[in-house]
Amino acid sequence: MEKFTTHTTQAVPLNIANVDTDQIIPARFLKATDKKGFGDNVFRDWRFDKSGNLNTEFTLNNPIYSGSILIAGDNFGCGSSREHAAWALVGYGFKVIVSSFFADIFRNNCLNVGVLPVQVSPEFLEQIFFCIEANPQTSLTVDLTNQKITLDATGDDESFKINPYKKKNMINGFDDIDYLLNIKEDIRTFSKKTPL
Repeated sequence: MEKFTTHTTQAVPLNIANVDTDQIIPARFLKATDKKGFGDNVFRDWRFDKSGNLNTEFTLNNPIYSGSILIAGDNFGCGSSREHAAWALVGYGFKVIVSSFFADIFRNNCLNVGVLPVQVSPEFLEQIFFCIEANPQTSLTVDLTNQKITLDATGDDESFKINPYKKKNMINGFDDIDYLLNIKEDIRTFSKKTPL
């Protein structure tokens, strides 16, 4: 995974509540076991019509929006626990997802693949949507070290919570296996001192 400390970019708004994992990545695309390629089908049934033509009205297809932050409605990532939804989002290029609520399993799946879920208050989320609607070039800065998200144009910010272990891993660019490999000498030392 890439190291994550501070990230500044424009954002893509998806002001829809209760987006479930089947909408993020439809079940018919779950046959692969490799994480690669899932980004091609993120929000597939919204990005394309039934004939496979691009839906130009869907926000991800709108050229006025860009950036690697997705601003999502409340209760993002609900539904089934499929980790493929997080794979699809990171495969598409998102590094941060902002919402006023995330399903717990989805939140952890994101953290496991290097996508930072930032939970903000409903009021701050609405402020972000309002700013992006007024100016699609609106940028945000997500500071993981200080656990703060800032609307750059106004300077308004809000703190967010994250599990300390996951925070440390993201800052170091570690997944769970990388973390264990990083402390392997400590594990060996502990093992030698601990009788079976």
